[in-house]
Amino acid sequence: MKRAKSNLGLTISTLALATTLPAQAWAQDGATRAGQDQVPAEESTIVVTGLRAGLQNSINIKRDQASIVEAVSAEDIGKLPDVSIAESIARLPGLAAQRVNGRAQVISIRGLAPDFTTTLLNGRQQASSGDNRAVEFDQYPAELLSSVVVYKTPDAAIAGMGLSGSADLRTVRPLAYGKRAIAMNLRGELDADGGRNADISKWGWRGTLSYIDQNAAGTLGWSLGYAHLDSPSHVDHYKAYGYEAFGNICQPTPTNPCSPNTVTPDSADNALQLNGQEAWATSRRNQRDGVMGTLEWKPSDSVHSVLDVYYSRFKQKEVIRGAQWFSNGWADNATFSNIGTTQLGGSAIGTSGHVTNAVPILRNDYNERKDELFSAGLNNEFQLDERTRFVADLSYSTNKRDETYIETYGGYGAGPFQTRTMDNYDFSFPIDGAFPHYGFGLDYANASQVSLGDRAPWGGWGHDGLMKSPHVKEELGAVDFMLSREIGGFLRNIEIGVNYTQRNKHKTVDELDLNLKNGRAQVPVGSQYLLDPTSLDFVGFGNVIAWNVPAALDTYYNKTPLEDANHFDKTWKIKEDVISWKAKANIEWGRLRGNVGVQVVEQFQSSSGLRINQTLTPIALSQVFETMHYTDVLPSANLIYDLGGGHRIRLAASKVLARPRMDDMRANFTPSFNVNPCGGNPPCAPGSTVNPWSATGGNPKLQPWRAKALDVAYEWYIGKATYISVAGFYKWLDNYIYNRNFAIDFQGLPIPTNQIPPNVNISSIGQVTMPANGPGGNLKGIEVSGAIEIGRIIPALDGFGFTGSYSYTESDLNPTDNNDVVRIPGLSGTVYNVTGYFEKWGFQARASYRFRSAFKGETVQLFTNRGYTEILADRQLDAQIGYTFPDNSALKGLGVLLQVSNLTDSPYRTRLGLDTGGTHTTDGTPLPETYEKYGRQFLLGFNYRF
Repeated sequence: MKRAKSNLGLTISTLALATTLPAQAWAQDGATRAGQDQVPAEESTIVVTGLRAGLQNSINIKRDQASIVEAVSAEDIGKLPDVSIAESIARLPGLAAQRVNGRAQVISIRGLAPDFTTTLLNGRQQASSGDNRAVEFDQYPAELLSSVVVYKTPDAAIAGMGLSGSADLRTVRPLAYGKRAIAMNLRGELDADGGRNADISKWGWRGTLSYIDQNAAGTLGWSLGYAHLDSPSHVDHYKAYGYEAFGNICQPTPTNPCSPNTVTPDSADNALQLNGQEAWATSRRNQRDGVMGTLEWKPSDSVHSVLDVYYSRFKQKEVIRGAQWFSNGWADNATFSNIGTTQLGGSAIGTSGHVTNAVPILRNDYNERKDELFSAGLNNEFQLDERTRFVADLSYSTNKRDETYIETYGGYGAGPFQTRTMDNYDFSFPIDGAFPHYGFGLDYANASQVSLGDRAPWGGWGHDGLMKSPHVKEELGAVDFMLSREIGGFLRNIEIGVNYTQRNKHKTVDELDLNLKNGRAQVPVGSQYLLDPTSLDFVGFGNVIAWNVPAALDTYYNKTPLEDANHFDKTWKIKEDVISWKAKANIEWGRLRGNVGVQVVEQFQSSSGLRINQTLTPIALSQVFETMHYTDVLPSANLIYDLGGGHRIRLAASKVLARPRMDDMRANFTPSFNVNPCGGNPPCAPGSTVNPWSATGGNPKLQPWRAKALDVAYEWYIGKATYISVAGFYKWLDNYIYNRNFAIDFQGLPIPTNQIPPNVNISSIGQVTMPANGPGGNLKGIEVSGAIEIGRIIPALDGFGFTGSYSYTESDLNPTDNNDVVRIPGLSGTVYNVTGYFEKWGFQARASYRFRSAFKGETVQLFTNRGYTEILADRQLDAQIGYTFPDNSALKGLGVLLQVSNLTDSPYRTRLGLDTGGTHTTDGTPLPETYEKYGRQFLLGFNYRF
């Protein structure tokens, strides 16, 4: 057959060069990492590049792996404006990304939170810089990866697989590539609606340079890639604090001559009004330098060694400027007049009107984050004889995160001890959750009338700013040995091995109160620190003053260590030693093939923390050290029956686990003593017994989430880039981790001096609230996915195609002790995505849309704590168009590309309360909380290979 080559060229990823070879040239070699099936070569001699090559390679992996998997290849990755690999794998069936500050950062697989997923790099577990186990994918440049394989069912030969699945990030193998290649790309970036803050530009850039080569003998190969990212982004942020009815505060009548009337007209007395809100503009610059290298040596058929090294340095600078204020009838005697209402869920909501006596607190914040990731692995494979193979793999991964959050406050009034200056405003509030509109009377950008200082109601917050610096470090080392023996016949081969993994993680937080010098005297900001004002026009507020926070910090503020119970509870250390004994048999019998296996997993865990006795002054601290040991047996089976004609049935069954969250395992324990256990009226009867003790803490003896899983799938492979798949899964959750209440004895803790109620008996028995293993439930779902080349059906439309998927998932968790509604974090009931593309004559065009329904998501909350919130339905549309010059052109090897991310500027929204909590309407309808927009990102640049 005549060799043909398309002129679609190369993507931005140097490693996408690998997609110009048959699938086995770029896929992770099955012999290199135990448990990964090698993808066979296509018999056709036609070489295809571009998007369709990426689709073909991904489909090949899905078809030929024994486990149920989804895959994305390098060409596919490079074809969307992806800051990280998360943007690409979020388009896979059954997967969904959570946007953090506008960018996909963490991934849920089949409705389970990121903590249920294991992330691998070339088959090796990776350390995380987060507070828990979930890896943040934006630390891995898409340009430096050849493929990602997401395992939905476990492989007994791979240690540490997750309960929901495992994502294996893979890099190129230079000997398999087989020739020299050098590629580069450069793109400019525009944050279209950015630039609200003067000290962060809305322009950025990114570039990649990669090199692959081998020696003349083909026994030594190497690859080296470097990726730089300098990317701006912004957030237009609004948040509602809560809703209350204020009409009963002052309602003048002949017998109640109070004044003024809190709410008018009287028909709005029972309407729910906003009691507080915030609006600010965030500008952010993300900078990342990533280096990936591979050295591969194969001097003979019996020896094969591969060294992988990856280093990433990530830095984020963030400035936040805006205002927050309370519109609370109980605080500053606020009044609400000319109120217009809208009915929602049987309740009246105040959606327009006029408010008096509000005091905006001006915020100027500066945040900085630095992450440093290093990962290395050495794989040595020895062919002991024709049928016996031994593999030894050594790996190490470390990830460190250092952050600083600085809050500073200001307000209208020149000081030095200016009382709070009241203002009035008109408002209109769309109940659908879009940005509201506020019209204030004062000029909050006037530097001559604005000063630094605490302007909070209720006597203030007691400080003029805050400074918090979380530090997290995780180290993970592993040794893996595997012996494989070819048997023949029905039992193709067997593999036995052992893996030892050690994980160490610790967290500390430095916290400071910031107070203005000279007795907290309010002071105007010096001209040398002033910047151009920041616009809050997206909520109608106008401009607010902007100052250079890090430059002004030492000039104006004293720093006082903050060492309360909350501070000490953020310090902890966790160590885990896990030994996994592994055995797997690969079988093949006629049309049936697959594998069966088992792992015996032993875990030894220890937790170091503090007993934080806040009932004493000063707080008394004592060290706590707890250990736990458990063993699990995890059988698994993955079977495929080939029906012929491209049709096949898959069946998989397994027992799986996911280890607890790290912060839940902390050994910290904080007792509290209720100084008034009897209440004020009536007092306790003489001689009665009271229980004033309580406590909160972690649980170092937590055991994993455990589940049994059953998967079934039907697949029909129609062509190289055309297939249909229907899959169903069911997980029986044997247990789940909840916050539960237990009675414990506080005997031995000193009772606070002078706080003993008279004539009562104080019991030492109290209640502790802590994470604990409890009843489980089930998780089930269906997934439909496919890809089609339209030209196969309508030849005139050759070059057009679609890919897409739809997933539906639901869960049923057994009730907890108090029958609360329990929802699994990360579970969106509905997830779907669709991609349409055209690729022919050197032109490339593509649009991709993804959707996930509302879910319970983890976010950074007050005081830098992690917590859950209800994130509403999220949708995003990305698009690109490009052209690659043909080989007979003087510009051979050059491609140009225009990409747009978040084309429709879709909002990020949350609601008040989680599960059944929070303010809601009469019929239970939840009320809107957060509304954010991130704008569109434009990228224009070129790719070149030579």
